[in-house]
Amino acid sequence: MPDSREVIVVKDLEIAYGDFVIQRDLNFTVKRGEIFVIMGGSGCGKTTVMRCLSGLKSPSRGQVLVEDINLWEVESEERDRLVRHFGIVYQSGALWSSMTLAENVSVPIAQYTDLSSDDIRDLASLKLALVGLAGFEDFYPSEISGGMRKRAGVARALALDPKFLFFDEPSAGLDPVTSSLLDDLIVQLRDALGTTMVLVTHELPSIFSVADNSVYLDANSRTMTASGDPKRLVKEAKDPTVHAFLTRGGKHVVA
Repeated sequence: MPDSREVIVVKDLEIAYGDFVIQRDLNFTVKRGEIFVIMGGSGCGKTTVMRCLSGLKSPSRGQVLVEDINLWEVESEERDRLVRHFGIVYQSGALWSSMTLAENVSVPIAQYTDLSSDDIRDLASLKLALVGLAGFEDFYPSEISGGMRKRAGVARALALDPKFLFFDEPSAGLDPVTSSLLDDLIVQLRDALGTTMVLVTHELPSIFSVADNSVYLDANSRTMTASGDPKRLVKEAKDPTVHAFLTRGGKHVVA
């Protein structure tokens, strides 16, 4: 469960491509052990904001403080050291199709540790077991279901025991049952490992089932228009766009 320490602090953040501003004036914090959701409709820049928080896209102005270190004002070597503690689960899974699941998970372990090949294999098996894929080490991505590929992507992101885990639309392309099981896995991993998690999603079932805290990004104003626990926002949000987003189709949760 989250504690009171703020481990990611976003201050006056603006992200742009050239003169085109994606999002501006972003101010929010993520606490240690929290599942934090970046939500909003299509085209609002959720993934771009996540890329900025995870060291993949530099901002045009503002700060991203990770454990009190400004991610975008340190030397590249220091930033590389910081992002070594990040794991990213991409929307597509981004697994190497020519490698088995164990080989996929082994890639970062082999790159960043001095472990023997046997130890690397054992660690890869452990990570796969953590996500419910024990016994599938020698399967190729094409031989398993979409939900299992998502889990394998999570296993690879966990390979180096990251402090922070970023998910880009984890439920994309999954049926409701498989999506719900993945949400359950995310919460279980947070509870078991204490990992701080940041999710990008627009899926209401996922938002209400996993989020401890959130920020809503508005596509029209290109800034955040709400933040907080979605279960509270669905009842208290004064912005009609936020309320409409959280109640579309009557799928909101009343706590």
